[in-house]
Amino acid sequence: MAKEVLGPLAELPSGTARRYDVAGHRIAVVRLGDDVYALGDRCSHADFSLSEGEINEDERTLECWKHGSEFDLETGEALTLPATRPVPTYEARVEGDEIVVVIDE
Repeated sequence: MAKEVLGPLAELPSGTARRYDVAGHRIAVVRLGDDVYALGDRCSHADFSLSEGEINEDERTLECWKHGSEFDLETGEALTLPATRPVPTYEARVEGDEIVVVIDE
């Protein structure tokens, strides 16, 4: 298990996503208010970065910018075509004022 401190919560504005490379994993971290989510940064349909996509705060989804597939931030489930497979999710939390991600290896 790898625990990685990604940086201050204040550096990731609410409603945005950022890509991080953690223990050999490409991860999209999304902040919605005080909540943070971490999921694989590669769309399961094609190798495009999810962290560059649009976030739907009400539905808690992240949309692939290239083909429009939406992924559930909590489960990684692909909710719309063309993606049909989920992306991995990771434990993400705020400790103090730092974003922390845990990778089970």
